[in-house]
Amino acid sequence: MTPTLTPPAGTDPLAAAQAAARPFAALAPSRRADILRAVATTLDADADRLTALAGEETHLPPARLRGELVRTTFQLRLFADLLDDGGYLEVAVDTADSDWPTGPRPQLRRMMVPVGPVLVFAASNFPFAFSVAGGDTAAALAAGCPVLLKAHPGHPRLSRHTARLVVAALTDAGAPSGVFALLEGDDTGRAALVDHRVRAAAFTGSTRVGRLLFDLAAGRPDPIPFYGELGSINPVFVTPAAARARGPRIWSGFVESFTLGAGQFCTKPGLLLAPAGAAEQALVEALEGHPGAAMLNDRLQDGYDRDLAALTAHPAATILVNTRTPETPDVPASDVPASDVPAPVGPALVTATVSALVADPDALAAEVFGPASVLVTYTDPAELLDAARVLEGQLTATIHGEADDPQDAALVRGLLQELSERAGRVLWNGWPTGVSVTHAMTHGGPYPATTSLFTSVGTSSIGRFLRPVTYQNLADDLLPEALRDANPWRLPRRLDGRLFQPDTTDTPDTPDVPDVPDTASVAPVSPQ
Repeated sequence: MTPTLTPPAGTDPLAAAQAAARPFAALAPSRRADILRAVATTLDADADRLTALAGEETHLPPARLRGELVRTTFQLRLFADLLDDGGYLEVAVDTADSDWPTGPRPQLRRMMVPVGPVLVFAASNFPFAFSVAGGDTAAALAAGCPVLLKAHPGHPRLSRHTARLVVAALTDAGAPSGVFALLEGDDTGRAALVDHRVRAAAFTGSTRVGRLLFDLAAGRPDPIPFYGELGSINPVFVTPAAARARGPRIWSGFVESFTLGAGQFCTKPGLLLAPAGAAEQALVEALEGHPGAAMLNDRLQDGYDRDLAALTAHPAATILVNTRTPETPDVPASDVPASDVPAPVGPALVTATVSALVADPDALAAEVFGPASVLVTYTDPAELLDAARVLEGQLTATIHGEADDPQDAALVRGLLQELSERAGRVLWNGWPTGVSVTHAMTHGGPYPATTSLFTSVGTSSIGRFLRPVTYQNLADDLLPEALRDANPWRLPRRLDGRLFQPDTTDTPDTPDVPDVPDTASVAPVSPQ
């Protein structure tokens, strides 16, 4: 099955991506940085049209969409800055050493190289930041990999328009033809995933779909990395001291966080562990007047209804709040008929005990994608550790505690140890919704949060689309430019383990590290 393409029509996008892979990888990092900035500038210039289309198809408010578009173009520019720095290539040079303790060492030069064409599956809940020109696309392009973007059916017109802008910007900036293409349709996406020309894939979505795709990628004759962000309930642990000191603020913050965006964030806190009797009344009062919000599409609404029904039917669960509001939601003006605008969904909250959670974590700690959460109550603070130990991998885990309370100290240390083994981001006295695009961010975690140990947000996410190559005893003129003695790309590099920064005052043909000795007289390394 040949994937469809938008744009350009009449070409095979997989063949075009394969043809573009080598010339795109060969570009100096500074050239790819210019290309990424050109894409960001093009998207910014069309912000009004982009946000209008997104509003029509997702019913998200204009302020949310504009903020998300800002994040999208910011992360393109942040990756451009990473390329200008060059450290992501991890260039290392080991000179020949006949006295190396494990045996004579040859000259070795190592760097990271692009893996080749990457297939990206766009998400539904972030029409910009995790979609056509989102973080996965930015990271793959920064790495030097052509991108085949499988559009999400929740916003097809926005996806096509964004793709046209991206292709135009890439072309104008001098990127090789075929560096980016839009694919549509589930069958098309699956066909591309098993095509030998695709060398890695990234996905954000449900555990069920993500696992199906992961198994396809692993079952190929030539298995490829599949970086899937799947499910997470993002537990929040409240110590007795924190509940006493600032309970009302914690409960109101929890309500705001788990209902944000109709609960359609992958970092929504789906589990709140609090002392019995401390939070119930306050949470019910806060939620009963909550206006609710529309969900993104019928498919998500159906999934929410199904999963919420299963949760509320659990014999150990007690419903505290489960309401829907009939009012018309406040959605951006559009050409969509009023009857096509989804009705707002009110929040839901059930409660259970820690002992019930420990007895059946698969059911009570299952992700419900939407404005629902579970309050888990405890009577003994040690139960918090019991709860932490039964949880699967998470994107985030949060502790609300009091640093100066002596009774909290041992409990908090134990929680930190347990949660850091289960989550990619551990928060203290905060809320997990909102993932900052930074160098230090980890948006990932053990399975089922993700299928890998990498982050999908932040500059280190570029590592998903790179692999190391070591060149042994090659003459300087045969080496990639990044590894040559003159360091024409002005990259930081390690020489015999010591880090050297490029001297920006040198001319490009002046070595900024000591000469690399000739290896002709060095004996080969003996077999281990």
